[in-house]
Amino acid sequence: MFIQTEATPNPATLKFLPGRDVMGEGQVADFPNDEVAKRSPLAAKLFGVEGVAGVFFGSDFITVTKSAGEWQHLKPALLGAIMEHFTSGASLLYGAAANEKSAHAEHEGDDAEIVREIKEVLDTRIRPAVAQDGGDITFQGFDQGIVYLNMVGSCAGCPSSTVTLKRGVENTLKHYVPEVLEVRAV
Repeated sequence: MFIQTEATPNPATLKFLPGRDVMGEGQVADFPNDEVAKRSPLAAKLFGVEGVAGVFFGSDFITVTKSAGEWQHLKPALLGAIMEHFTSGASLLYGAAANEKSAHAEHEGDDAEIVREIKEVLDTRIRPAVAQDGGDITFQGFDQGIVYLNMVGSCAGCPSSTVTLKRGVENTLKHYVPEVLEVRAV
């Protein structure tokens, strides 16, 4: 098994590509701390490496965010944990967590058609581009023209995330969904 690594726009996050599906198309799982990581044997093992602050599973990649240390010291242990997990055939998520599909929040109301359009633009135009950088953006709400989004993976805490959100995501959503007036991170 050969695992590639890629830098992300966030210098504290590294993207690992195991050459196979991780969560599968359109599915993600975010582990912002070691307590949440207990839902996954792989995430828990990655948090066992000193200096790991966050883990994110995308469709075919894993991003790891560090709180301390240098990548040249952390990377061998992370690569070993990922390789060991995938070669063992172990489950990625435990029990009920394996049936979760982490994505957009539900939304009901008179503006359901607008929200459907927002989610479609996110899924077809924005999320694939953000996944290239090792992160994800999911819909959390819509109220009076304001779209609330959650940024995870390499996007969370990235120095350029505000620019990406305002110039890239907000402009794209405004272009395709005229009812969108503003985008905010939650």
